[in-house]
Amino acid sequence: MAELTEIRWHARAGQGAVTAAKLVAETALELDKFFQASPEYGPERMGAPLRAFTRISDEPINIHCNIVNPNIVIVLDATLLKTVNVTDGLTDDGVIIINTELTPAEIRQEHDIKKFKVFTVDASKIAIESIGKNFPNIPIIGALLGSTNIMDGDKVVAHIRRTFGKKFNQEIVDGNVQAFERAQREVRGD
Repeated sequence: MAELTEIRWHARAGQGAVTAAKLVAETALELDKFFQASPEYGPERMGAPLRAFTRISDEPINIHCNIVNPNIVIVLDATLLKTVNVTDGLTDDGVIIINTELTPAEIRQEHDIKKFKVFTVDASKIAIESIGKNFPNIPIIGALLGSTNIMDGDKVVAHIRRTFGKKFNQEIVDGNVQAFERAQREVRGD
């Protein structure tokens, strides 16, 4: 299968990981790519750990299971690094993107991460400053694009404007776009 990208999202219920996984997948569709997006959770309460999955490909995707060997792992809550093996199955050349105020070097040292490309962004701070609430999902998508270039950021912004515009007022839509663009610029890698 050509250019299959598999993303596993780690978050706590209520942080918007399922929405983010779906938004990335829907944008891929607009780019004439094939996609899958699925959550993995049960009757979790707010704050419980959960996973979501996104696949993007240039060709039809014939795999229909959870992602075991992701190319990219996204962590919306850095406290999960202490309780969940978020790097489990991550490909050797894989990318891990973490919502934290720490630098990639500090994350590597604190969690003994020797391989993988590590990127960090303070998505929570960006969300609070941009939309007034700690919903790090849209900023973390900005960090995803800022660190991997898996798709055109302008297409993501257009998709955010279109889909969020149906549910939220213009101030919230603009705040999310601002958060996305800011995280895309502020993501740090080593």
